[in-house]
Amino acid sequence: MQTTTLRGYRYLFLAAAIMTYLLIVMGGIVRVTGSGLGCPDWPTCHGQIIPPLEFHAIIEYMHRLIAALTSPLIIAAAMAGWWKLRAIKWVSRPPLLAAGFLFVEIVLGAITVLTELPPEVVAIHLGTALTVFALMLAATVVSFARFANPALPDRLTFQSPFGRLTLWTLAAIFVVLVSGAFVAGSGSTASCIGWPLCNGRWLPGDLHGWIHTTHRFIVGLASILVVIVVVQAWRTQRTQTAILPAATVMGVLFFAQALVGALNTTQGFPVFLLALHVATAAAVWAAMVTLVVLTGLAGRTAEEEKAEAKVKVKAGQRAQDLLMLTRPIVVGLLLVTAYAGMVVGARAFPSLKLTFFTLLGGALAAGGAQAINQYVDRDIDRVMQRTSSRPIPSGRMTPAEGLAWGLALCAASLYVVAGFANGLAALLVLAGVIYYVIIYTLTLKRTSVQNIVIGGGAGALPPMVGWAAATGKLDMPALFLFAIIFFWTPPHFWALALVRLKDYSRAGVPMLPVVRGEEFTRGQIMLYAVGLVAVTLLLPILGMAGAIYIAAAVVLGGWLLLAAWHVWKQGGNKVAWTMYRTSSLYLALLFLALMVDALIRTPRL
Repeated sequence: MQTTTLRGYRYLFLAAAIMTYLLIVMGGIVRVTGSGLGCPDWPTCHGQIIPPLEFHAIIEYMHRLIAALTSPLIIAAAMAGWWKLRAIKWVSRPPLLAAGFLFVEIVLGAITVLTELPPEVVAIHLGTALTVFALMLAATVVSFARFANPALPDRLTFQSPFGRLTLWTLAAIFVVLVSGAFVAGSGSTASCIGWPLCNGRWLPGDLHGWIHTTHRFIVGLASILVVIVVVQAWRTQRTQTAILPAATVMGVLFFAQALVGALNTTQGFPVFLLALHVATAAAVWAAMVTLVVLTGLAGRTAEEEKAEAKVKVKAGQRAQDLLMLTRPIVVGLLLVTAYAGMVVGARAFPSLKLTFFTLLGGALAAGGAQAINQYVDRDIDRVMQRTSSRPIPSGRMTPAEGLAWGLALCAASLYVVAGFANGLAALLVLAGVIYYVIIYTLTLKRTSVQNIVIGGGAGALPPMVGWAAATGKLDMPALFLFAIIFFWTPPHFWALALVRLKDYSRAGVPMLPVVRGEEFTRGQIMLYAVGLVAVTLLLPILGMAGAIYIAAAVVLGGWLLLAAWHVWKQGGNKVAWTMYRTSSLYLALLFLALMVDALIRTPRL
């Protein structure tokens, strides 16, 4: 009965937690943009229900709107927990407490506006919001965990060294976040320019400088605890599929927040980075609370953790397996298209710094997505000859390690691109990861014969990332680069599917040759190859490319069509494998021609 009830109500708890997160983020944006007095009265804004069209007023009004939406969700969660799930105390009680703290937060929010943002009240206001968020997260995590495993105990136990360490780290991060709010509320955010020194000095020269420096010192102490948590998680939680990824992601987010904070001081505190810093801080808190709750639910003993830590792992083999999880050959081809997007978009070689960080971020995103894919597909990888020797199905790495590694790389990629390229490129990186992991891996791969066709959009995003990184915008030619790879993906992977037909059939993956047969697939390869070549020839027709590209597109297109013709008319694994390899080289050479053409042509694309 409890499991049936949890099925629906767990999503209510999740919705309340998500809205609380957005409330905290929006409140942080209000602070860092100085919009707290954009609406000097309360509950109206300048005496009006609808705010005036002014930046600070709109930001503060959006904050109040999110608060108005969040409150009913938390109250509904508290009522549902008390009436329907009272027997599960770690599901029913946290929302009740959250509702109580919510009332305090509302009062503090009003005081913050009416008393013109005193830093102490700002800090207490954030601390209260973090408490509400933690309580709703606890109810959410426990409800999902109990739904998946009703046998879990209705208690949180921290009897192991790692368990107690997570509690200390939670407290430290709470102090970091609240002290950060005090820095913003006191107007000390920009008092220390440069990092790690404050205005080029070891010791600040005024009160605001000391407030900022003290916050940095607190961050440094918390950093030590975070490092210890991550290291100990990889030693003692290798088999814990939820705990290890949570600890790893928390560590990446914590240091990403520090990176964004440092970039703020060196780049003049742009609004985008200020907002990202706030959002990351709330995400760190979410990851840490989730880690604590998961650790408490597991209730592992010191003896269990010691036994796991004794398992020896060879450093060389581990490094090789971590690299294998990222599938570097696949990543390399994606980076070629991303760099081409940079060169074609800018019509020049981008700076070494921009190139390095854009490609690094792209490699982290693509490699992380591949690692998550191998975690999800570990069951079918085990029965396929081509993939059975991968780190997870072979048993050299645990599923928890594979998932933690993939999530860490994906999270790091977002901050590398956002911090050293621009926000648009970072959003495209995030879109690529979500597309590949959620749309392709989790949704389409095992359910639809169109998995490769629709899923190909993920692999088509890298040139758009490169274009956005180099130009800060997206133009029509960037969409054509996307279309080229989108049409290239099906014939490329269907050729591989023909070679590995028995593997996919044994694993139950509905690839086209498994569902519709080899003959139909060969015809589709030819059809898509013709469509691909047609798309590549549209660029010069529309004035987006010149003579060098035209010559390359015609020659390479003829080569690809010949390989596809052999697949269509002859069949067999040999010609299919030739098509697979030919299509890889075709794409690399075509994008190389695009780069050369863009550098030589005078008219701008």
